[in-house]
Amino acid sequence: MASDRALRKQRKREERARKRASRRPSILVQEFWNLPNMLTLGRILIIPVFVWLTYDADPLHSLLAGLVFAVASITDVVDGYLARKWNLITVVGKFMDPLADKLIAMAALVMMVRLGRIAAWVVIVLLAREFIVSGLRTIAASEGMVIAAGQEGKWKTSLQLVGIISLCVHYVHPLDLGFRTVTVDYNQVGKVLVYLSGAFSVWSAVVYFRAFLGMLARRGSADADPDAKSV
Repeated sequence: MASDRALRKQRKREERARKRASRRPSILVQEFWNLPNMLTLGRILIIPVFVWLTYDADPLHSLLAGLVFAVASITDVVDGYLARKWNLITVVGKFMDPLADKLIAMAALVMMVRLGRIAAWVVIVLLAREFIVSGLRTIAASEGMVIAAGQEGKWKTSLQLVGIISLCVHYVHPLDLGFRTVTVDYNQVGKVLVYLSGAFSVWSAVVYFRAFLGMLARRGSADADPDAKSV
């Protein structure tokens, strides 16, 4: 029975390999040219513009950098929505979308450290979490397992994005609430939000790791059961 199970796994791996081999480069090129992927590509191409804006730390360039990052964050939501609505979820899109998210977030965090707007250790924690979780997902995917994103990971992302935008704006600006106008120190707001996102990053990494170990344990139990029954 154990040998039959191993044979079925081997056949599944061979079938996946044949499917990957059948995806000719021309098909991948055709999949690339759609609106969601173009929006994702735009997020990558706008990174040099964002970095250039953050080199000059004056109020105008800081405000423009925050605006650019905000637009990039909005396109992340839009391209995912359009891909699902129009059934344009592609292999290229699955690769480019998380890559674009990580590249622009990493660029922003590094530039904020350069400008002295956030402590380097927080950025190290955030980047380390991304590498750890990405590694766990890659290993899980290679074993045919999927680790779903938890609510804590979504909170981490939301706090981090708003925090980065606030850090980019940096300066004190008036904010019209409709019924009154208040002055906001965007750098302090950004620091608090990024620190909170760091806490959620550690929490979500622990949750991912526990989920990964749980999946491995269940996989090990499932593999052991047929042997136990055959004895």
